[in-house]
Amino acid sequence: MTEHTHDQEQHGRLRDGVDHAREAASNALDTARHRASDAAHATAETLESNPLGVLVGGLVLGAAVAAALPRSQREKELLAGVGRKINTAAVAALAAAKDAGRAELDQLGLTPNAARDQARSLFQGVLKAAGTAGSAAAQAGKERVKSTS
Repeated sequence: MTEHTHDQEQHGRLRDGVDHAREAASNALDTARHRASDAAHATAETLESNPLGVLVGGLVLGAAVAAALPRSQREKELLAGVGRKINTAAVAALAAAKDAGRAELDQLGLTPNAARDQARSLFQGVLKAAGTAGSAAAQAGKERVKSTS
């Protein structure tokens, strides 16, 4: 075998390897594009079907990341007052929402005592219905026995 033929064979194998690598990279890129497209569609569907869940999930994720990152001294100095103001405002907003919610529930008659009374009444109604149904079934059974005798 001549040196020229040997060089051509090596060049051919090298070209085949490069072609194979190019094809594999192209396939990987196509696969990544399809997966990214599928993920984008799934995300859009989730956003449309459950926007509140996505919002809450995003807030939780953001809070987790923020909690994991250490605060610098400069951040502490600059944001200490802001943090206190935000905390005070959040506590006040929570208290106002709680009071407004209780007032609305009270206005609708949905107090803990009223709920307990409703549950008791419902349970008694179910027991009465079950007793009536049992008596009717027993009566129908007796009449059936009499008619076949």
